[in-house]
Amino acid sequence: MRKLIAFHDVQGIAFGILMTSLGVVFLKAAGLVTGQTAGLALLLSYVLPLGFGIVFLAVSLPFAILSWIKRGPDFTVRTVCSVAGIALAVPLIADNLVFASIPPLLAAILAGACSGVGLIALFRHNSSAGGLGILALIVEQKTGFKTGWFQLCFDVCVFLIASLVLDPAQLLYSLVGAVVLNLIIAWNFTIDQSRKAA
Repeated sequence: MRKLIAFHDVQGIAFGILMTSLGVVFLKAAGLVTGQTAGLALLLSYVLPLGFGIVFLAVSLPFAILSWIKRGPDFTVRTVCSVAGIALAVPLIADNLVFASIPPLLAAILAGACSGVGLIALFRHNSSAGGLGILALIVEQKTGFKTGWFQLCFDVCVFLIASLVLDPAQLLYSLVGAVVLNLIIAWNFTIDQSRKAA
């Protein structure tokens, strides 16, 4: 009987959820944003009376249809689990990890590094953090245009919107974090590393 998911994938996805969530917590602690779907959800959580987890789920889940069609049910189920895990883990970590103060530049770099490593772990175990990550993987698979570069292009749009909410310093630090995240992905991940289920 075929296993639904191997322990190797479970631990990789759990690590990806943890690191990606920690990256979001660093951003929230410094009042910063990032790009991609998580950045859009984080930005909306600053202006709406809703927490990050609810907004992140709402923004990410419509991409599940695209995922099912283009990447298959295994990838989609893993991605939905990853999205739900991040939505639950961010408020849980934020409630239990309190910073007396954190310099925004340090928060941005740590957020980019943690989220970049977390997303690579998800990608390598045939999952993603939902939303734009799904589209970025599909684009790289079809065209060869790197996932990190595609996400960085989308981030420009998110940051244009963020400029209406954040002050220039916050925006600059947020941009540093997004660049760190996407460079880590661009330099350390290619689509052939995305592990497909047997």
